[in-house]
Amino acid sequence: MSKLTNPGKLFLIPTPLGGNDPAEVIPGHVLETACGLHCFVVEELRTARRFLSAYGLRGQIDALDFHVLNEHTAPEEVEALLPLFEGQDVGLMSEAGLPAVADPGAALVALCHRHDIEVVPLVGPSSLLLALMSSGLNGQSFAFRGYIPAKSEERRAALRELEKQSRAMKQSQILIETPYRNDALLSDMLQTLSPATRLCVAADLTLPTQDVATKTVSEWRRCSATVGKRPCVFILLA
Repeated sequence: MSKLTNPGKLFLIPTPLGGNDPAEVIPGHVLETACGLHCFVVEELRTARRFLSAYGLRGQIDALDFHVLNEHTAPEEVEALLPLFEGQDVGLMSEAGLPAVADPGAALVALCHRHDIEVVPLVGPSSLLLALMSSGLNGQSFAFRGYIPAKSEERRAALRELEKQSRAMKQSQILIETPYRNDALLSDMLQTLSPATRLCVAADLTLPTQDVATKTVSEWRRCSATVGKRPCVFILLA
């Protein structure tokens, strides 16, 4: 593919973590920057259109240029996005929070670096760091483990290994899960982890229904806790 003669920039545009007003969690200059763009690469078209309408582009959405990049996008399809940057800036948006963090948009960021296109990260909410900062666990040494296996036997084995690493390194281990599997993950945590291991459950961050609690596994077992189908971050520290 030929080199761009007049490349624009890639702006990484954060989105709210839920259905709250963007002005509550997104700085004004970020909203202005997003509203000044005309081309967007998004994880899900309907969500992106809704966010941009709330950002200040209501009534102008149909004039924008959208391209979808999700978990099903093939590498050659990502490469085919390069001409979008000829003579214009492009915005990257994920379903929630910061793009390219536990998000397929990272492939577009990598493409831009390979072709010397400037990448501009914009300030917005990160559920991972919000959970960590509110957990009371080790914020000096931590690891984001993303999704662990969905099958219970494999998941329990993974949890035992993460707890072992946490104990050896005194390191917080950050996990996420698809909302409908939250309670299955929490149940396996409470049955598998040591009673003294501390566990933070942070759900609906930045929303009015936000709920963050850190307890030992032993204390969680006495609570009969459930999370439900809410966006949630789990952090353990042995």
